[in-house]
Amino acid sequence: MSRFDIAIIGSGPAGISAAVTAKVRNKNIILFGNGISEKVTKAHSVRNYTGIPDISGTQLSAALNSHLAALDIEITAERVTAVYSNGDYFALQTAADNMYEASCVIVAAGNAQSRHLAGENEFLGRGVSYCATCDAFFYKGKTVAVIAENGEAPHEAEFLAETCEKVYYLPVKETAKPMAENIETVDEKPIEIIGGSKVAALITDKREIKVDGVFILRDSISPDRLIAGIEMNGAHIKVDIN
Repeated sequence: MSRFDIAIIGSGPAGISAAVTAKVRNKNIILFGNGISEKVTKAHSVRNYTGIPDISGTQLSAALNSHLAALDIEITAERVTAVYSNGDYFALQTAADNMYEASCVIVAAGNAQSRHLAGENEFLGRGVSYCATCDAFFYKGKTVAVIAENGEAPHEAEFLAETCEKVYYLPVKETAKPMAENIETVDEKPIEIIGGSKVAALITDKREIKVDGVFILRDSISPDRLIAGIEMNGAHIKVDIN
């Protein structure tokens, strides 16, 4: 496995700026993201981008893509689900179950927009997961719930269905319907995850569903869940002068 000098998580203006700066300094980089952020593209007018007093979001998005193309920088469209420190380098795991290595990681993923479920923090690593393809083997022959908040959710639910006895699929956002026979689509609002030493059930606005695990599939993961031990200041990564 080749090791990159720098891995950059996030393809908004901050991540792209980091990628451009690293590239012109001849660093071997990989940039993770899902294209230019919709927050940029949909902006009617951007007036606070340095050196450009007034530009539409569509024009700014095109300019950022042009700059990437000029430097031969590709955006790797894989969602990073975990970052591990391995001494002198970092390992990055993605939802596609691929692993990458980098000497340095820059997190420019912005703020996670979704609110956390009650019980989500308490059961993280004890039945709560953000990556089906990463953790499905822990639930062989068991029952799980998938809280679908992104476009990858149907595919990941079907992947789980190959291993699990039963999958409850809760589409928080509109998605394609997974087709495996042991997947039950539940049009209910997830409220809370409960259990003892590990997850025992998911409470919705209508009932309690007995499950062994809950997979929460979002487009973005907050940094403190992405990287173990990272300190936060509100919604932002806590940093010092270095």
